[in-house]
Amino acid sequence: MSIVTKSIVNADAEARYLSPGELDRIKTFVSSGERRLRIAQILTENRERLVKTAGEQVFQKRPDVVSPGGNAYGQELTATCLRDLDYYLRLVTYGIVAGDVTPIEEIGVIGAREMYKSLGTPIEGITEGVRGLKSAAASLLSGEDAAEAGSYFDYVVGALS
Repeated sequence: MSIVTKSIVNADAEARYLSPGELDRIKTFVSSGERRLRIAQILTENRERLVKTAGEQVFQKRPDVVSPGGNAYGQELTATCLRDLDYYLRLVTYGIVAGDVTPIEEIGVIGAREMYKSLGTPIEGITEGVRGLKSAAASLLSGEDAAEAGSYFDYVVGALS
């Protein structure tokens, strides 16, 4: 839920107008909208490169996942792993645009950890991949933009851990 929606819901629950502090937070949120959209656009336009780079980093750090018997062994399973990284990158862009982690929670991470456990997929490999996405994304963004995006990647890692 965005800061705008949260503020309105809270004010309405108390049958009051938005407070000056709430209005200031909304103003800050709105004024940062162009930057958040630019960040999401950069990540979206570079998604294939980001996913490929993160996947290569995971497979180098975790050769067990691409070895015989590993969860990303063979073309099909490797493609599935990269698809999952693409999915988490997409969720991060949703969070950035919303300025909130709610879309990440509601769309993608609730139950993901349990699903991976039931499939025998090592969570550490997934979180390592998301960290790789964060690192690759940071190389495309300014320091301030990388910090903004980084908090959403960190949220995904924390939610899956």
